[in-house]
Amino acid sequence: MTPFGQRLRDLRQQHGRALKDMARALKVSSAYLSALEHGHRAQPKPGFVQQVAAYFNLAWEEVDELKALAELSDPKPSIDTGGLSPLATEVANRLKRRIKSLDETTLKALLKQLGK
Repeated sequence: MTPFGQRLRDLRQQHGRALKDMARALKVSSAYLSALEHGHRAQPKPGFVQQVAAYFNLAWEEVDELKALAELSDPKPSIDTGGLSPLATEVANRLKRRIKSLDETTLKALLKQLGK
């Protein structure tokens, strides 16, 4: 699941909306919406994020948060270390190999270190 997908699901459940009803209102398929929630689709386009914000009648701060989450929700990110130091390349490759085995505490510590 991606950060955007989690927030989308939370919003839908908080507002008591069925996936199929929300999909119909947003003019997308239920399969697409489900895939977004589960992180099986690429980042949503800005226009779709705006549609979701309007659908839930979100306040400006919530819209900004939703946009930020969408930007952080590429389920298959890549890191280009071309031109960087060998150390940067090593870090990127070690993270790629180990990301699946890191627990939530370690991931939160990494985010804190990266300046979340």
